Formats: sequence, C-alpha cells, structure tokens
Amino acid sequence: MLQGLLLNGIILLVRRSIIIPLLVLFFLVLVTVGVVYYGKGYRFINDNGKPNFLGTGMLVATSLPDGAQVFIDGHLTTATDNTINLSPGEYTVKIQKEGYFSWTKKIIIKKEVVTKVEAKLFPSAPKLESITTGGVENPVMDPSQTKLAYTVASNSAVKKRGIYILDMSTRPILTLQNSATQIVDNSTNTFSNSLLSWSPDGIELLATISAGFNNIYLLEANRFNENPPDVSATMVAVNSSWEKQKMEKEKAQMETLSKKIRSTVAENFEILTWSASDEPKILYKAKNSFELAEVKKIIGGNTTPEERSIKKDAVYVYDILEDKNYKIFDSLDTNVSLTWFPESSHLVYVHNQKVEIMEYDGGNKTVVYAGPFEGNSVFPWPDGNKIVILTSLGNVNTPPNLYTVGLK
Repeated sequence: MLQGLLLNGIILLVRRSIIIPLLVLFFLVLVTVGVVYYGKGYRFINDNGKPNFLGTGMLVATSLPDGAQVFIDGHLTTATDNTINLSPGEYTVKIQKEGYFSWTKKIIIKKEVVTKVEAKLFPSAPKLESITTGGVENPVMDPSQTKLAYTVASNSAVKKRGIYILDMSTRPILTLQNSATQIVDNSTNTFSNSLLSWSPDGIELLATISAGFNNIYLLEANRFNENPPDVSATMVAVNSSWEKQKMEKEKAQMETLSKKIRSTVAENFEILTWSASDEPKILYKAKNSFELAEVKKIIGGNTTPEERSIKKDAVYVYDILEDKNYKIFDSLDTNVSLTWFPESSHLVYVHNQKVEIMEYDGGNKTVVYAGPFEGNSVFPWPDGNKIVILTSLGNVNTPPNLYTVGLK
C-alpha cells in the first residue's frame, strides 16, 4: 500500500512538472499572438452591442504647426501627432488650428495598414516684411532655389546701381533689409538695366544689356565683378558649355529612374521641373496621350486617387518613390507659374494676382496671398517658412520692392 501511494505521488509530480510549463508556454504564446495582432491593428470593437475582435487600420495624423484638432467625418476625434485605430473604409479627415486655414482630405483605411496624413497649415493672416527699399527689377531665381538675383536702377548713387544677389540660404544677423550683396555696379556699363539668366550650376550669371545691340557679360555670382568680361562674340561657346552642364544634370536625374519608367519619361514627359528631395517627384506636361504602366505597388502610401490614362498637354506629378501619378491641370496657361515648394510635397501656383499653394497630388489648394505684385515674381524661401514677392503694394508712385509673406 505504501508503495502504491509513493507511485501515485511520483505520477502526480511528473504531471505537474509537465502541465505547469505547458500552461506557462501556452500563456506566453497567447500573449505574443495578442501583441502581434494588436500591433497589426486588431481591436475588440462594439459591433451592434456585441464585442467583436476585428482588424483595423491605423491613422497617423501630424501637422505643421502641431497641436491641431483632428476631425474624422465631422467628429472631433483627437489632436495631431497621435495615432488612432479605424475600421477599414473611406473617411474625411479635417485638421484645423486657430489662425490657420483648415486642411481636408479623403483617405482610405485598410486593415493592418498604417496610413499617414501630414498637414501643412498656412496662416490666414500672413505677416508682410520688406527686404529692399531702393526699388528692384528683373528678379531671377537660381537653379538651386536659394539665390535671387535682381537689378537696382532707381538709386541716385551710381555705385549703388547694378546687380545684387540675395542668398536666402544664409540667416541675416539682424534683419532681411539690406542683406543682399552687390556683384557689379554701373561703373563700366548700365548693368542696372540688364536682363539676367543663371548658369545651370548656379555659379555664373549672364547680364544682357540692350542699347541698340546686345552687350552680354559673364558674371561670377559669389564675388564683386570689377571688370566683367564681354562674351557677346563668344556666346556660342558659353551656350555650349551651359547646355553640356544642363544635359549632364538631366542625365544624372534620369539615371535615378528604373529602366522601365526611364523610357516612358523620355518618350512622353515634357519635364517642367524635378523636385529637390529624398522622395523625388517629376512635374511634367504630357507630350502624348498614353497609358502609364504600373511599375510597383506600395502599401500604406498616398490614398488619393491617381490617373494613369494620360492625356496630351495635361500637367501631372509623377511620384517616383510610390509609382503614382496625379493630374494637376488639364492644361497650363503660358502666363502662369507652377513651381515646387522647397519640401517637394507642395506646388506653388501663381495666377491672376494670387499665390496658391497646393499639395503635390492637387489637393488642399490654399490662397496664401492675394494682392498686387509684379508679374509672376513669387519665390519660395528655402526653409518653406515664407515666400518672396515683388510689389509696390499698389502705390504707382513708388518702385516695386521685395517683400516676404510669412507662412508659419
């Protein structure tokens, strides 16, 4: 009998030594699976009064500036810089902050997919600040979008007239006023009346002075030019050199594309400009009508509907990273301006005495300035916090000057 009790005790101990580790292992597996599914967006959701474990998607909403309200289908749901879980489907997201224009976008939430929305909010009452006071003409931005060259003709002192460059990549010690550098004066010719054009590398400028016939001078942009060379007779060589620079730059940009899309771009895109970012995009006008073949699929990218049936003469943005294509306009008028905003997620559209900024997929068009300014002389500041305009503020008795319009 004693032996039987001892045997039963041993069996019980063996069972416990097996069952307890198995229970612990089962619990750990259960917790691990739960964590994995939670990370994928699965949640217990009240479904018509019954708890149900359903797959959701995640929405990450950010804004610049931050601290904005986030409305989902008209309901105040959270604040920016936050993550929320939503059932799969289409939603209207509105982000707003006092003192700024609101931002709205339709998004599609998919199960187990993180969808990001990044709202850049623009002030509804932007601040205007002068850069120059002596009168400015013929402003031209360099290819890097950081240096603005212009002429000054109205100053009474001959030495003060000439060509100036405002380097927008540097931060002035005090104010923006008088922060430009003169690179040539009127001592040798009337450079204050010249038309300017930049070299493709942004190192040199051509100044063309028309006085019965053209005198063309080559200027270095990073120093004062005491005796600038007249290259009127050697313009063929200058143009050849600049064309070579341009072709080398375009070749380097094209080589960033896959072979499949490279041939499509070469045959069908009239490239207006490339974005300058780590997430490259191409703003282009279609040379032909064609079907843009799909190269790859991206999970969790921009959910704005794209267009791959391309129409001739329409203007599009092709997102190289996501292989998505968005129509901006059916056509582009010659007297308007369409350029990239510095962060390459927005476009600056100048038309009808208005400055409008839109997202690269054509959404959230916002008029950030509507007032008098000269031609299409609107230039984004490199950090995206302001734009530069040329205006006399409607005063016909004063020459136009450069002003900044604050965007933060």
